[in-house]
Amino acid sequence: MKTLDSLLNSIPIITRFGEYDQLFPVKGLAYHSGKVAPGYLFIAIKGYKTDGHRYLPEAARRGALAAVVEELQPQLPLPQFQVADSRRALAALADTFYDHPSQKLTVIGLTASNGKTTTAFMTNAVLEEQGLKTGLLGTVIMKIGNRIRPAQLTTPESLDLQAHFHRMVEESVGWAIMEVSSAGLELHRVDRVEYDIVAINNISREHIDFHGSFDSYFQTKAALVRERRPDQWALFNLDCPYSASLVHESPARKMTYGLKAVGGDFQIRNLDLSTGRARFTAELTRPLTLSPRKTLAPQSIPLELAVPGLHSVYNSMIALMVGLLCGVPVNTIRRALKKFKGVERRFELIFEHDFKVIDDHFANSGNIDVTLETLKYMDYRRLHLVYALRGGRGTTVSRESAETLSKWAPALGLTRVITTSSRSHVEEKDRVTAAERRAFFHVLEQAQIKIDHHEELPPAIAQGLTQTRPGDILLLAGCQGMDPGAKIALEAIHHRHPELKRELVFSALQNRVAGI
Repeated sequence: MKTLDSLLNSIPIITRFGEYDQLFPVKGLAYHSGKVAPGYLFIAIKGYKTDGHRYLPEAARRGALAAVVEELQPQLPLPQFQVADSRRALAALADTFYDHPSQKLTVIGLTASNGKTTTAFMTNAVLEEQGLKTGLLGTVIMKIGNRIRPAQLTTPESLDLQAHFHRMVEESVGWAIMEVSSAGLELHRVDRVEYDIVAINNISREHIDFHGSFDSYFQTKAALVRERRPDQWALFNLDCPYSASLVHESPARKMTYGLKAVGGDFQIRNLDLSTGRARFTAELTRPLTLSPRKTLAPQSIPLELAVPGLHSVYNSMIALMVGLLCGVPVNTIRRALKKFKGVERRFELIFEHDFKVIDDHFANSGNIDVTLETLKYMDYRRLHLVYALRGGRGTTVSRESAETLSKWAPALGLTRVITTSSRSHVEEKDRVTAAERRAFFHVLEQAQIKIDHHEELPPAIAQGLTQTRPGDILLLAGCQGMDPGAKIALEAIHHRHPELKRELVFSALQNRVAGI
């Protein structure tokens, strides 16, 4: 158990207030006053909705032995240690309290505007196929060995993150795969994490409301590779100009790849997406030294994916490279990627009979762009789109999403779009405002795309299914508002086609981890 002084030595302190025993054993850390117990050190964090300093009296009542604060409250009979940034302090204290657990793991940090979740699951599948014991932290689940539970945050708060790493070490997990969100970087949740491998798959306009500008968002993402050491690895997608621009800004050892861009370590060749599921060759163009004792010779690696989508090709390249860096044989990687069934709502093929139904979360303009580009490669008669407008993200997100959709509409033969506000299927924070709806509609109207709008989700999906014919694709698109869309659509399909066995119609949902 750490003493109070041994913990405080890990952070820069501006001022100390009150009497305290420097050898007092600290039983735990807490940034939420409700989790304070006698002998705990409380860290007061200034959040976006509330300020932890307001709860210092409650922390004291619950038995906190001291508090780390940005603003002293001298009227409280509680020892306090003032710091410039309590979030940075929390990350350092948590790392020290749990005895630096990420240093005892091989930590793989994955960031992107789109595809972090699928890439993390793919990478986990590759490592597990080799028989390695893994942990996985991300948007959908938190996994330690064989224990899985739903995730609360894409990147947990630093104290929770270090506690997860600590449990992984205790349970003999050797490899930790984590999604690194821009919020996790901005809010110092991942400070003190010792990465072995990081990857930037793509960067597009996202979370502008949180970061204030795209440049701020980009600089936050870039920190993941800029702040690495020469003994660490950084992986880059050369097809993304923002990712490619950072290759020479990272001190880490680098591995690059691309489909359209040339000059990378890996070149994607012979891509076939006619069925939606990719077949391609990952060609290692030059010898690649992985360690002092291991060098990969130039070679061609044929890959076949069970999950559809052009984005899956890019995601699989990260999984391939991470696998190679972790010592997984090429044939094991190929087998794992061919078996991988995907993650819910990421260009997920949920029905495939005489027509196809694809479920995709269409989160932002970058995600929409790669989803619709995949459809360009596929063979089908006609495309139908049911789109759940994304609410609570502002008119800029609505306008940019509509602009990307309008850009692809001519190439995809899309002249009409079915939209919905999904009023009964979203929480208050995700409600579509009148301004967001107008911004989206205005762009589509300017592009002469007709709109059939429904306030509720079921009638929108019903219209889409009514228009869908053999050989067609029905795309269910959208974030929170479309989360229940797959179940609604499959129930309707089963009702219209009772001759199809229920287990056949709903088979795709059996693979869903979060049960959406």
